[in-house]
Amino acid sequence: MDKARVISLFIGVVRAKSFSQAAVDAGLTPQAVSKAVRQLEEHLGVRLFHRTTRSLSLTDDGARLFELANPGLRLLDEALDQIQSSRLEVDGLIRVVAPMSIGIAIIVPLLREFQQRYPGAHFDMQLDDHFTDLVESRIDVGFRAGSPPERNLISRKLGEITLLTCAAPSYLERHGTPRTVADLAGHRCTGFRLPSTGRLMPWEFHVDGATVYQDVPVVASFNTVEGELTAVRSGLGIGQMPVFMIERELASGALAPLLTNTITANNGVFMYYQQRTQMPLRVRHFIDFVLEQAPLRLQAQREAIHSAKGR
Repeated sequence: MDKARVISLFIGVVRAKSFSQAAVDAGLTPQAVSKAVRQLEEHLGVRLFHRTTRSLSLTDDGARLFELANPGLRLLDEALDQIQSSRLEVDGLIRVVAPMSIGIAIIVPLLREFQQRYPGAHFDMQLDDHFTDLVESRIDVGFRAGSPPERNLISRKLGEITLLTCAAPSYLERHGTPRTVADLAGHRCTGFRLPSTGRLMPWEFHVDGATVYQDVPVVASFNTVEGELTAVRSGLGIGQMPVFMIERELASGALAPLLTNTITANNGVFMYYQQRTQMPLRVRHFIDFVLEQAPLRLQAQREAIHSAKGR
């Protein structure tokens, strides 16, 4: 016996003062409601109603059960109503995960702008360069660079990641400026070590209509793009960086673009989330907002490069 169901039907009969009306309210037949109440009476070993062809009244045991169970059912109804209404509100918590580089440079500014539209929205953001399981970590929306997740998730591409070879003016003053990809063999370079494999990521270039990958002489490697950027900015060596992370440095002259005829944009930025029909409205609004705003930020990368070249 489904205790919650039969007690709910029992309370429905008491409130409606009729088996037939309670059946209409529950979307059942009067026979089904009557059967459920009989099951409850048999389970408890007491009669709950005095029934005649013309009247229906509670027994003392029925009145006591209603007195004890009715407040609990009302609380349950209120809880369900609150959860349902929360789906229709933009206020509330949105849990987000992103790699540190994308999170800091792209997503955090979007959080601020989204909260300007919806001040009641709050965020719990995790910065993690490893792929995060949304279900296990109770995440609403995730972001990643490279390729879309292969799992059973909805994935939306936000734009391309433009990679630019660059260096600080102080480095170029000491070591000179490479004019070709081959010249990098005689320079000091930085490297990024992939968190997933621990291997150094080869640099990539667009040469003669094709993408070529090349290992460079690395004098320092890093497991975060932020660490590598700090090193390149300080003049430690030449780096190959995502343009969305160095737009300010390019605009201020803190970094100079190099080998701009070899720029590639083969990797993307992806947003992913679970396939849910009952998605809270605040999460739906945030997804739509990101789809609207993130591509504009990523499209601005080329403009940042051209502006730096024209300085």
